Amino acid sequence: MKIYVLEELDVYNLSMELAEDIWNIAVNWNFLAQDTVGKQIIRSSDSIGANIAEGYGRYFYKENRQFCFYARGSILETKTWLKKSENRKLITLEQYSILFSKLEAIHLKLNAYLKFIGKKPPIS
Repeated sequence: MKIYVLEELDVYNLSMELAEDIWNIAVNWNFLAQDTVGKQIIRSSDSIGANIAEGYGRYFYKENRQFCFYARGSILETKTWLKKSENRKLITLEQYSILFSKLEAIHLKLNAYLKFIGKKPPIS
């Protein structure tokens, strides 16, 4: 029987990469942008991977699932802050498109992960 580790989950790794991408952009904004949109988009993007990790570490399937739902909420929150960043000219349209595509991929993989952990093991 194979034991899975958190770092083997694509959805987790992609969410960690996205959070670093967002950090590397927002860290260069002026104080007002960092203090308003920057803090929010960093927190929401960091929360995606953090919730996946916390759920993964829980013993019960239902708890893991609940934290995945929190992660999904953080994905949608990050999409909102990303759009605000683009609207306020804090990021370019190209940066917005790239980051939004990454968020979409994470969203799809998280939904697939939710389906995977929801399946009951076959009866032997």
